[in-house]
Amino acid sequence: MDLFNSVLNFVVPPASLVMLAFSWPALCFISGCEWLYNQFNGEDMEDKVVIITGASSGIGEQIAYEYAKRRAKLVLVARRETRLRGIGENARFLGARHVLIIAADVVKEEDCRRFINETINIYGRVDHLVNTVSLGHTFSFEEVTDTSVFPQLLDINFWGNVYPTYVALPYLRQTHGKVIVNASVESWLPLPRMSLYAAAKAALVNFYETLRLEVKDDVGITIATHGWIVSEMSRGKFMVDEGAEMQWKEEREVHASGGPVEDFARLIVAGACRGDAYVKYPSWYDIFLLYRVFAPNILNWTFRMILPIHGTRRTSLIGTGRPILSEGSYGRSISSEGSYGRPLLEGTSPRTLLVSPTFTPLSHQHKLE
Repeated sequence: MDLFNSVLNFVVPPASLVMLAFSWPALCFISGCEWLYNQFNGEDMEDKVVIITGASSGIGEQIAYEYAKRRAKLVLVARRETRLRGIGENARFLGARHVLIIAADVVKEEDCRRFINETINIYGRVDHLVNTVSLGHTFSFEEVTDTSVFPQLLDINFWGNVYPTYVALPYLRQTHGKVIVNASVESWLPLPRMSLYAAAKAALVNFYETLRLEVKDDVGITIATHGWIVSEMSRGKFMVDEGAEMQWKEEREVHASGGPVEDFARLIVAGACRGDAYVKYPSWYDIFLLYRVFAPNILNWTFRMILPIHGTRRTSLIGTGRPILSEGSYGRSISSEGSYGRPLLEGTSPRTLLVSPTFTPLSHQHKLE
């Protein structure tokens, strides 16, 4: 067996490269024809039913507006109900045929069953499920002092996408619908201070790649991968309209700078309607795949040189810009230099940092006629 694997290690890589080189022109021609066909035969979303999770801000909000322009019927899901009301009004103004607002937590399976069932009871179908829920971080792994954040990050970034998909999949099969996923370049491109986020996104992408094989042509799956984009978190907005706990659950996209989120949302909806398997923004990130496969050491050396891994950067609450807090001093900032213990991770749960957060419990859905 060892001899067999040794022969394959020697033969398969060069043979595959030769085959790919000879087939590349034909593959490009086929892809070009497919792109042209989809360009002129995209899905008409008028009166189609679209569920968007994480619709209260960032990418989810902008995706809702893009579907509204295509005159779809929208189901907007997030924890912040008051925020959803304003977005629902905007979507209706942009052309949405009907808007249903449901306050729910996508990391709870029972909540996912509730908003999927409400959608079926009212509209009788689901055509697109758009999962945009995501939560990033910018702390080094060794800086963590409260490990309760670990399952929360994985719950939001992974299970918050899997549960809605699991419940909606039978209905999507009936309509030959689509699942759209908000992934990230960190799922395969290693960047420091994003270890747990990258791990969750990698799990998410691999889950949907496997699911694509299982559902075959019955349900389309579009994986949208973004690099650095501008959103509420990167603009430094701190939303406290429903308390610190709501901010912790609903703030998204920790990336510092980059292209506007509106452009990415427009590409996602257009790609989903064309039936694209992947949407990438920006696409030049793909060049790093070659380095990762053929020269991983060069990629690692480059990141170590240009990206600070153990810098003096201060860690703060997600989206607030607050200075670091020392252990045992929740409620006072550290303003003088010196040793005050290890810094708390960015976005440490408000349960431990902020006193008596107030938030609105899950409430019933509201229809905007």
